[in-house]
Amino acid sequence: MNTLKHLEKGKVYLVGAGPGDPDLITMKGSKVLELADVIVYDRLANPELLGLTGEDSEHIYVGKSPNKPSVSQKQINQILVSKALSGKHVARLKGGDPFVFGRGGEECEELRANSVPYEVIPGISSALAAPAFAGIPVTHRKAARSFTVVTGHTIKGTDDFENWCHLVHADTLVVLMGVRNLPNISETLIELGKSPDTPAAVVERATFESQKVAVGTLSNIAEKASHLSPPATIVIGELAAMSHDLAWFNTEKVRADIDVQHQLLAI
Repeated sequence: MNTLKHLEKGKVYLVGAGPGDPDLITMKGSKVLELADVIVYDRLANPELLGLTGEDSEHIYVGKSPNKPSVSQKQINQILVSKALSGKHVARLKGGDPFVFGRGGEECEELRANSVPYEVIPGISSALAAPAFAGIPVTHRKAARSFTVVTGHTIKGTDDFENWCHLVHADTLVVLMGVRNLPNISETLIELGKSPDTPAAVVERATFESQKVAVGTLSNIAEKASHLSPPATIVIGELAAMSHDLAWFNTEKVRADIDVQHQLLAI
């Protein structure tokens, strides 16, 4: 895919941008960015990736920020459809993976309803990258044969975790978009039968140089991670404790952060 003719006119490519580090985008994703006429990108897609695009490409920012005015999903759908129907090939650049809480399914439904051809190019989800960059395997033959990914923030007004009974038994539970609800999430899981001593971790800005990690237990992780902000990923389960030994990314900075946490707790 090295010439423009390899991209069909009037087509939308849903491209997974990965978790943040621009080097983690796939080769296919980077090639589509290079050749696309229009780049429609969100807040979690690293802006450095725009450097891969063609000089004459049109860039349209459609990022959503909590509690701030933003482009609605309906408007995003309309942009994708109208640009494609005008004969453009469009790269819809989305943080992480388009189909992992990225609303890619909704966009594909709209494209299909308007007879717009599309292709999904997977990306590395923070559900996998954040634990990995914190030294936390989500599966392990001796401790966890499975992992579960869930959103910690749903449609406005329905952040209700009472139906999480089945998640108590998850070997490794990865929660995306849940850092603001972490106290409620922890309390709910404990009330539903999860041991308060279950290891837990929170990874803020995974894969960036500014990445921060807090490690504790289900009973105290909300306090230990109180200084962290979105975007952040929560990991709950026995394997979360392995971050102490297996952390490899920014290890000097991680040790410094842990020392600061210990000093604050001692005050």
